[in-house]
Amino acid sequence: MAASMELSLNNLPSDPLLLMLSFLDFRDLISCSFVSRRLNELSGHNPLWKGLCLKHWLLTESDKIQKVQTWKELFREFYTDLGRYIDHYGTLKKAWDDLKRYLDQQCPRMIASLKEGAKEEELDVIEAQIDCKLSNDYRCSYRIHNGQKLVVPGLMGSMALSNHYRSEDLLDIETAAGGFQQRKGMRQCLPLTFCFHTGLSQYMALEGTEGRSRSEIFYHCPDQMAQDPSAIDMFITGSSFTEWFTSYVHNVVTGEYPIIRDQIFRYVHDKQCVATTGDITVSVSTSFLPELSSVHPPHFFFTYQIRIEMAKDALPEKACQLDSRYWKITNANGNVEEVRGPGVVGEFPVMTPGKVHEYASCTTFSTTSEYMEGHYTFHRLKNKEEIFDVCIPRFHMVCPPFRESIVRSQGSARDVSSASFNEDNSSDTDDHNEGELRGINMAAPGGRCPRHI
Repeated sequence: MAASMELSLNNLPSDPLLLMLSFLDFRDLISCSFVSRRLNELSGHNPLWKGLCLKHWLLTESDKIQKVQTWKELFREFYTDLGRYIDHYGTLKKAWDDLKRYLDQQCPRMIASLKEGAKEEELDVIEAQIDCKLSNDYRCSYRIHNGQKLVVPGLMGSMALSNHYRSEDLLDIETAAGGFQQRKGMRQCLPLTFCFHTGLSQYMALEGTEGRSRSEIFYHCPDQMAQDPSAIDMFITGSSFTEWFTSYVHNVVTGEYPIIRDQIFRYVHDKQCVATTGDITVSVSTSFLPELSSVHPPHFFFTYQIRIEMAKDALPEKACQLDSRYWKITNANGNVEEVRGPGVVGEFPVMTPGKVHEYASCTTFSTTSEYMEGHYTFHRLKNKEEIFDVCIPRFHMVCPPFRESIVRSQGSARDVSSASFNEDNSSDTDDHNEGELRGINMAAPGGRCPRHI
């Protein structure tokens, strides 16, 4: 009878053990180092810690060469400094690196406005100053970059329409702490961004209070139908700092938000919002303007940018001029409004091969969503009697999620982003007769946006 062979770690070859250890996270790898002398030796294997350094700290071979340390020593050094952020650092550092790499090619002067990361002690001082805890992902991002200098244009996107302009800076922690809110309706809210022109800020809720969820990010919007000044509605822009920041970076680096004249414009372009008629292509991008919108009364303000382009290979005799526009506007209640008018924003563009004409206009409506579609009517320059229509693709405008003030909802804040209102009040806005912005509490006269009805 063959002698039984006792199986032990000492009898197993190193390669399969190292393979198994490579699937462990750093916490489990450290635990294994206390099991036996053999696992203690194997768990210190340098390639194991190389993978962990890349995963958690995004460290590369060049970083190791500069430090003249083993991968395990390098991991320990970063963990000592940033260990509390290990669940967030890799995601946020990658977002910052992607953003800077993209801006370096597209808009290098914006990188110059970024501040160096804050120190741990500085963040602790701010927490003591406002007597409130900052979320770990917010602290982590500010260890990488402490916001930006107060400049125009701002890092967090711009929007321009007629004489209305918005550009949001990412506030440094010291400036943000100075704007920390303790007033009723905005308690424990920290501003993340600020716009010089409109006074607009996006806030982050540091505590789950007054109907808000902790770490929720929003534009505040006073309830203009309530007598209580603490009645603050909110347009929600993020559920956490990480989600808010990384989604914004994604939109920038993928080109979803275009860079125009060294500014990031927060227009959203649906790739399906493109229509070609003959040699002319029309595409549409849209953007919601919270500073010109309100939940109570229901008044939602959108701007849309239209690009009209004639193909470069079109024949010269195909040159034409835009005469008029037709819009069919359908709101969330299914009610339809039709609008006809001459030209676009007072212009009658001539289209020749390769020419591009772009313009921006706006619309307001009182339901939470709406879509527009229509056509332009052109005539040929060589034959004015040859008239034809060019399709404008259907494009949707949907109000972002919003939350009613706890004052209005009597102690129970609720999401109403999918609700619709009975009042119908939408308009095409290509003409130049200036009207009144209904229900808008403007920050300053200089921030007023004309509503062209």
